Amino acid sequence: MEPERLSGLVSELDAAAEHLADTALELLHEALGDPDPKASHAAREEKVITRARRSVERAASLLRGLDEGMAVDELDGP
Repeated sequence: MEPERLSGLVSELDAAAEHLADTALELLHEALGDPDPKASHAAREEKVITRARRSVERAASLLRGLDEGMAVDELDGP
C-alpha cells in the first residue's frame, strides 16, 4: 500500500477515535445529571463508545506499524 494512502487511513482513524472520545465525555456529563448515574442509559452508552474508541485506536496503531515498516507477523505479537 502506498505510504500516503496508509497515512491517510491512520489520520482518519485518529480523527474517529477523537470524535468517539468527545462523545464519551459528553455522555459522562449527561450521566452525572442522572439520579442514578451508574444505571443511566448514558453511562451504558459511554462504556460501549469507549470500547469502540479503544478498538479504533488499536487499528490505527496496527496501521502505524505497517507504515513504520514492521512485518505483519511482528504486529500479531507473541
